[in-house]
Amino acid sequence: MILRKYMSLIGIGSAEVDLVLNKDVYRPGEAVHGCFYIKGGTIEQQIKRIDCDLVVEDSSIQKEETVDSISILSASQIESEKTVQFPFSFQLPESLSASTEQISYKFKTLLTFTVGLESKDSDHIKIISKRDQS
Repeated sequence: MILRKYMSLIGIGSAEVDLVLNKDVYRPGEAVHGCFYIKGGTIEQQIKRIDCDLVVEDSSIQKEETVDSISILSASQIESEKTVQFPFSFQLPESLSASTEQISYKFKTLLTFTVGLESKDSDHIKIISKRDQS
């Protein structure tokens, strides 16, 4: 038991986060809905917070910028091998440009525990103009 505890502190067998979205194509100003699924690792861990950033990447200039962020503070325990979920809702800004070969968008999720390494997830979305039909 002690070995499993120390292994989770360095990230081995730690709980993991996965953001699952209802779809992956959106228009500027649209609401994004989904769920954070957190799967427990080898030991029980205390969740401190979930941070999720909407990030735009411009590959033509090798730049990544955070557009907006949300945070969920929590004092929840995630039991070993159990899965819990937290609802996710995010309002996209009206000012977003459509995705292109150079411009892309993603949600970067960071799950922080009171003790132990963080868990990360990344989910790409496509932004289309309001005129386009998907």
